[in-house]
Formats: sequence, structure tokens, C-alpha cells
Amino acid sequence: MVDALEYGRRPLVSDAAGAAELADALRVCPGIGLERPATETNGLIGELLPAWGPILDAWEGFATDEELRYCGSSGAAASALALLCVEQLGAHGVLHIAARPDAPYLNHTVLSTTREQVLAATGSRYAPASPCDGLQMVLDAPGPCVFIGKPCDVAAVAKARRLRPELDRKLALTISIFCAATPSTRGTLDLLGKLGVPDPADVIELRYRGRGWPGQFEVAFRTPGGIERRSMSYEAAWDHLQRYRQWRCNLCPDHTGEFADVSVGDPWYRTRGEGEIGHSLVIARTPAGRQAIEQARAAGVMELSRVGPEVFRGLSPYQPRVLGMLWGRLAALWLLRAPRPRFRGLPLARHWWFALGIRPKMQSVVGTIKRVWRRRLHARHPVSEFASRPAGGPEATVGIDLRAVSAASQE
Repeated sequence: MVDALEYGRRPLVSDAAGAAELADALRVCPGIGLERPATETNGLIGELLPAWGPILDAWEGFATDEELRYCGSSGAAASALALLCVEQLGAHGVLHIAARPDAPYLNHTVLSTTREQVLAATGSRYAPASPCDGLQMVLDAPGPCVFIGKPCDVAAVAKARRLRPELDRKLALTISIFCAATPSTRGTLDLLGKLGVPDPADVIELRYRGRGWPGQFEVAFRTPGGIERRSMSYEAAWDHLQRYRQWRCNLCPDHTGEFADVSVGDPWYRTRGEGEIGHSLVIARTPAGRQAIEQARAAGVMELSRVGPEVFRGLSPYQPRVLGMLWGRLAALWLLRAPRPRFRGLPLARHWWFALGIRPKMQSVVGTIKRVWRRRLHARHPVSEFASRPAGGPEATVGIDLRAVSAASQE
């Protein structure tokens, strides 16, 4: 997997890859398609299943570790659950994403085995990431591991563990964070330019949020006069970054991690109080997930209060409309014979028919046709790896003038 500046993480196929290896990669790739498996509905909240996927129970709460809660996104639920598994339930480690030490505006995959390592990687990373590229570390680990990723990452793991029983045995728990799309690396570089950071090679720390709820976009960088820090509100930073969402994210039916054991996100169904410390919405999607959550509460690792189905209507009242618009986009791609993912077991057509009015129905199709031709989404786009320049690294191959990046993005 490589970081393509405009598109995000993309696979580069090695000349040494065999036919069987390529076939397996296609089988587990979530970008090609997803299938919601037919499951027993006993115990599931039936009214939420069509739009939200399988949900056994839901809570609002937070990590009782105050430092973890402060540094993490929302209530640090994912970090708290993962640490419970490592420190008390026998898991070896946690496979997740962290900022690259040599280029903190980029991500890499790490296997954390201590609280200090998990704490160092807290906070959302609104930049391309591919934690599945570290699954070999899970296979090589001496014991089961926890996996934390975006919904698409967890969906890939769900496919891979069906293909590789040895991987299935090494996964203690899968945790998905909510995701509203992944901005490209260019989005972060442009934002750094707006904040007056002249060269990404000077960046020594970058946080998209955390250190409060929801926290701020913060960057520290070297200058001839010493270390400077700049910040921007979470809302302003996300308003900028979401303009750089990759096209595939507009074709995603799962923003809340329905293929995970546990999914977590911000409880935006209610108004956040002034100065309120972070809270998380915590969703149990499988019996294993519910057991882990209940163990976390019993152990005092998390403080949780059960919430009902009504909070989901407040969290995203337009979720059925989102899925309906997706069906219209897919229909437009089919008409144009353009590449499109395949989804099975998801009632997208029903949401298009019943949740959308005439005008949104037309927009979902006609708007997509216009976008396809404008952005040439029907054509192949070559993938080239973005080469970063390490902080303080004169041997680097690529340097970037962020003022030029910012100017180019306005064209």
C-alpha cells in the first residue's frame, strides 16, 4: 500500500505477486464490495438493522483513565477497550494507526503492547491509513490481538479472517471508529499551508483532535527561531479537510462499523455542554463485543449508561437518505459502465425509493453523471507514491513548498 497524494492509500501490485495472491487480495478488498451476511435477528434491535447494521446494545460513556480520556477522541472508548484486552484479558497487543515519527502528517501501522504506546497514538487521524497492512504482525504475535480501524478496514479484516482461519484465531476483538470519509494527504498539506507552515519536513507533531472534546487541529514545527505551534478549531479543520474526500468514500454504505465487534463514535445526537469532557457512543454488534464492553464496565475501565434506539435518529436522522443517495450513485455508474462497488444484503434501493423525494432521486443520478465526466472517474488513474521528506532529513528526495500546494488546490 502506498500513499497517493490526491487519492489516499492505494495498492501497488508487485511484479512478483502470483495469481493466487492477487485473487486473495481481490476477495478481501472492501473497495470492491461488501456483503451484509444474513444473521439471526434474535437479540438485535430490529428497527435499526436496515440502516445501521446489527446492533445488540448501545451505551454512552467514557474511559475512567483521565489522561486517556483527555488525549483520546470523544471518550477514548476504543483505547480503553483495547487496553482492557491487553492488560486484563490476555491479548498480546493492539494493531492500530499512529502518526509517523519522521513525518507526523502521515500515518503508519503499529502494534502497541503497553499503555504508553496506546496513549501516544490517541486522537483521530483524518488522513489516509491502511492498518490492514500490519496484519502480518498479528499473525506473528505470540497471542491474540485487538484490531482498531475505520469501517472499511474492519470490513476487510472480516473478509480476511474467513479466508485465513489462522488470522481468525489471532483476533481477540475488532473495534471500528465512526468515519465520515478519509481526506487525502493533499488536504492536510493544504491546511498546514493555511496555518503558515512553510515545509512539512519541519513538522514535529500534528494532531487532528483530542486533548479535549473534540479538541483542536494542532501542529508544532521547527523554525530558525525555535519551535512554533499553530492551531485551528476542530470544526474549521474538518470543514476544510472534508473537501478532499476520495470518491470511493462517497460510495460507502457503512460509516459506523457494522462489521466490527464494537463500534465507537461521538454522541452527536445531543448538544455538547460548554467545557464538557469527552463522551463516546459505544455499540455492541456481536456477542464478543458486548462481553468486552460489559467486562470494561465491571472492571471500572469505563463508565457507561445504556441508551435506546431513539439516539440513532438524533445521531444521523438522514442515514436512510444517505443510503438512498448511494443507490442513485451506483445506478449512475452502472449506466455509464464506470467502475463501481457491489453491495449485497444492504437495502439501498428501498431507501432510495422510500426515503428520497423526486428531486433528491434525480440529483443522486444526474449529479453523479456530471461528476464522473468532470473528474474522469470512468477512466483509469495511475498510482504514484507520494514521497515525504523526513523531519530534519537533508537526504530526502522530495521537499514541498506548502504555499504552492495551497495555491494549486485553489485552481
